[in-house]
Amino acid sequence: MIPIRDRNPSGTVPWAVYCLIGVNVLVFLFEVRLPKKTLEEFIFTFGLVPQNVTAALRGKADVVVALIVPAITCMFLHGGWLHLIGNMWFLLIFGDNVEGRLRHVPFVLFYLLCGLLASAGQYLLNPSSPVPTVGASGAIAGVLGAYIVCWPRARVLTLVPLFYLVTFVELPAVFVLGIWFVIQFFGGVGSLGASFASGGVAYWAHVGGFAAGAVLIKLLPGRKRPPGRRRPPRPSLPPRYWR
Repeated sequence: MIPIRDRNPSGTVPWAVYCLIGVNVLVFLFEVRLPKKTLEEFIFTFGLVPQNVTAALRGKADVVVALIVPAITCMFLHGGWLHLIGNMWFLLIFGDNVEGRLRHVPFVLFYLLCGLLASAGQYLLNPSSPVPTVGASGAIAGVLGAYIVCWPRARVLTLVPLFYLVTFVELPAVFVLGIWFVIQFFGGVGSLGASFASGGVAYWAHVGGFAAGAVLIKLLPGRKRPPGRRRPPRPSLPPRYWR
């Protein structure tokens, strides 16, 4: 299933979402211009490498270089065009409502915190892995977790391939995002005990980010109803005509 758009107006212009998408695209365009060897060095420097984090926590590596900087920068690196487009598409569809609820600056902080917690979840799974973790998936998973908590009944226009047919169906967000979470969870379970030497999908980062977003959105203050969703005033008729 591929979500196309949601029918849930946010009532605000999602400037933070647009800025995050812009930064991710610019960083990726910088990546693709690098020679292969330089790109590998760049990814290992600014991606989050679990074994480097472990070394930093044990005092054997610089904490800033091995942990603090890559914990942030890894969220803005991507491994290919499909990786980038998929992440930015989900952020564009579901991020505006979460931003509208939290407001612009708190949304950015929420996004980064979800990304950090997602990386922590993936790190705890295999702290000795030499493979860099990159991508905005963990932070965006946090946005999805927040969305499913706040707007579970929102309708999402979804592309559903059925064998040789492709159809568009409106489904509730709780179903679309719930299926996404189940796939990530069982993908993570299936990866337990597998070798991480060659990399792969960071399923547990997705699971951790989703859970973090679902919890944090309940703890953070925000608008209960976005401005564009307020009910219109009732007509000035006698009470017996009201419904």
